[in-house]
Amino acid sequence: MSEHRRKPQQSGGRAAARRAAQPPRTGRRAEPGRDVPTGSPSGPYGSSPGPYGHQASPGQEQPYGGRAEARRAAQRGGAGRRRGAEPGRGRKTPDKRFINYPRSDQDGWKRFMPSWKLVSGTLFGFFAILLAGTGIAFAMVGTPNANAMAQAQNNVFYWSDGTQMAATGGQRNRQNVTIDQIPRTMQDAVIAAENETFRDDHGVDPKGIARAVVNMLRGQSTQGGSTITQQYVKNTYLEQDQTIKRKVTELFISIKLGATADKNDILAGYLNTAYFGRGAYGIQAAAQAYFKVDSNKLDPSQSAFLANLLKGPNLYNPDGGIGSAATPEANTKRAQARWKWILDREVKVGLMTPDERAKHQEFPQLAPSTEAQSLAGQTGYLVETAKSYVMKAKNLDIKDLELGGYRIYTTFDKKKVNALAKAVDKTREDFLNPERRDEDRFVQFGAASVDPSNGAIVALYGGAGMDKKHFSNNANTTGVPVGSTWKPYVLAAAMEYGTQNSDGGISQDSKYNGNDLIVIKNRFGDPVMGNDGKPFRQKNEGTTRYGYVTLTKAMEDSINTPFVQLGFDVGHDKIRKVAESTGILKESMDPNNNASFALGTSTPSAIRMADSYATFAASGTHHEPYSVKEVRKDGIKLTGFGKPESQRAMDNSIADNITKVLENVVENGTGTKARKLGRPAAGKTGTTDKNKSAWFVGYTPQLSTAVTLFRTDPNSKDKELLSMNNTGGVPSIHGGDIPAEIWTEYMKAALKGQPVEDFPEAEDIGERADSLGAPSPTPSKSLEPKESPTTEEPEESPEPSPSRSSAKPRPSCKPWKWDCGDAGGTDEGAVAGTDEGADGDAIGGPSSSPTPTSTRSARPSRPGSDSGGLIGGPTEDQP
Repeated sequence: MSEHRRKPQQSGGRAAARRAAQPPRTGRRAEPGRDVPTGSPSGPYGSSPGPYGHQASPGQEQPYGGRAEARRAAQRGGAGRRRGAEPGRGRKTPDKRFINYPRSDQDGWKRFMPSWKLVSGTLFGFFAILLAGTGIAFAMVGTPNANAMAQAQNNVFYWSDGTQMAATGGQRNRQNVTIDQIPRTMQDAVIAAENETFRDDHGVDPKGIARAVVNMLRGQSTQGGSTITQQYVKNTYLEQDQTIKRKVTELFISIKLGATADKNDILAGYLNTAYFGRGAYGIQAAAQAYFKVDSNKLDPSQSAFLANLLKGPNLYNPDGGIGSAATPEANTKRAQARWKWILDREVKVGLMTPDERAKHQEFPQLAPSTEAQSLAGQTGYLVETAKSYVMKAKNLDIKDLELGGYRIYTTFDKKKVNALAKAVDKTREDFLNPERRDEDRFVQFGAASVDPSNGAIVALYGGAGMDKKHFSNNANTTGVPVGSTWKPYVLAAAMEYGTQNSDGGISQDSKYNGNDLIVIKNRFGDPVMGNDGKPFRQKNEGTTRYGYVTLTKAMEDSINTPFVQLGFDVGHDKIRKVAESTGILKESMDPNNNASFALGTSTPSAIRMADSYATFAASGTHHEPYSVKEVRKDGIKLTGFGKPESQRAMDNSIADNITKVLENVVENGTGTKARKLGRPAAGKTGTTDKNKSAWFVGYTPQLSTAVTLFRTDPNSKDKELLSMNNTGGVPSIHGGDIPAEIWTEYMKAALKGQPVEDFPEAEDIGERADSLGAPSPTPSKSLEPKESPTTEEPEESPEPSPSRSSAKPRPSCKPWKWDCGDAGGTDEGAVAGTDEGADGDAIGGPSSSPTPTSTRSARPSRPGSDSGGLIGGPTEDQP
């Protein structure tokens, strides 16, 4: 063979192997005399044609590229075979994964359909884990320990100077007893009222738990466990945070307790840890607190009453509770109804015979509250006010707070509180004689004092004292109309928004008709119709023909007709907006848009009135009233307490002009008794229809105070206000009499030693916009002279009324003597209004015009915002 004979081609590496393994291109003809290599059908180690047509012998090394290339060639060949394979020969088989998902033995969407083995295995695993977890939780949770509850602490309240005021609740009123010391009558009453299946159930109510969890997730208040076992667990779970973790833990504890504990032990534990009010935890303490007997001496009637308290002592304790719905009267009514229901329920579920039930028809007589005795005088009202504030701020209920451990530092100034109580008590002693006069019975006093710089409540007077069975806090009582002390809001709204006769705010120099029985017109000039279908005529106290007077003069003598007409000219909604911006709660406002609204048919509390007038004292800056400046729980300082953020209620020029008008009331008008204070003061008197209430609300730059006087029979069904005509031997009580006297005496003592401060100088604001029919304005903008050509001298009232001009000086003039000394003018009364208008039943009359006061020296200006508008408003129901 020639040496030039072609040698066999050697392996060219991976590239050559890839070329050799490629199948022939479609449509390409092979060259004559040359074999076209193809992939071996038998894999890299089987017999296959060589690159030049000869057959490779078995075991001969494949000349193309190694194992990797051979595998790829085999795969391509295998794919070709599958396409031509018979049906069923290429079926996939499951891989060897522990969980075959997505399924390797299926194609398309079936890969994601779990097999029955996977589903059943998953369910089995879930229940196995759940069962194991439940077992572990069941073993780990403990059972309640009623004795641990006896270690709860007192709550301590402090004065503003850090000294202790009072201590309530805590371990002083706890004593656990065994089931044999709890009479069967008490056990049956609780079971009938709370959980009639207690003796047979397993300790939990799944529906109740689910309901509580759903409510918590919705942000609503959670409901307590519906079984006695669950309530016992809840009582002993000292962490009071409302969380899913706590609910789950309580559920496991209840399950374990129901399965392992004796029912008598559970019932005894529940009754030893339940809160019954009056600071009493446990049945023994409750029996002593309400009936002065040991728990084993309770009769069926007394037992039913104590079972009633488990519904919530704040609303079912006849002493009253915290909040406007928890009055002693309302609580007594609820307690009597539930007491009766429990006794009837015992008969229905077979725990009492009808004959036994028939023996208990009278509501049990309660012993005096020892807790009230320990909170004598004003302390009880101060503690109640502070409790209410803490509960509101931290979203606690009374039971949570009574667990103890709180140190509550209040804003109450001990010296000011004592001074206010002294001023009221002195006036009551000199003024009232209920043994001689029926009109002197049921007279109530209420007062509050607020710091204008920050809204702190520094003093209040709530009543004679809880130790004397007067549980209502008159300083925080709503329902007493404020009378003419509402008129400053009408004027402020006119200064802010103007009337239909102005292009903007108006000034206090604007003139309105002050005559008696004028027809009141709406903003369109049409008469307001009365209940009789005729044009409504507003009544003043007297029949004096004032003619057109400035709003300053109308405020000075508290004339009704100008403010009723101004109220319609401004708009009742605007008045509400201004009042709300100064701290008056919307729910305390009269919702009717009638003539009476401008005369004070709304019913804010004394606390709210003092705080609202403090906005005027602070040149339009408002602070929400607050009574707690710091709280510590178990030594840790809690957030959410302290001085509230200030809000701009109105422009400083408007507030300062209101102050200027109210200063004139003190100097020349119905509030002249306050001149005895001997320093700059501003204020307004208020008297309501038939003298059912009388107010004086006034302020200095350092302090704002509201005083109210009213009559109500605590034993009457509807607690309606009674007339104070002839009370104290005085024909007609006015805000410028007793309330102004109390205000002055208190403010003298409260401000003793403090520097005399003057109010800022009020800048001129607004335009003069007289009401329709007023004479043409004169060039002068000075205050109206006392003898105006458009007015007549005030006529004498048909009834004797306090009148400084007709008084005879006496050296020891009492403030309530209508014919004595510097009694000041009378103020107009608010009328009882209706949706259609008002009935015109106003009383009282203006005093004769006093002599002008001397001009005071120039006063400093106070910086304030130039922006108008009303921003912010009250955010709390309780101070």
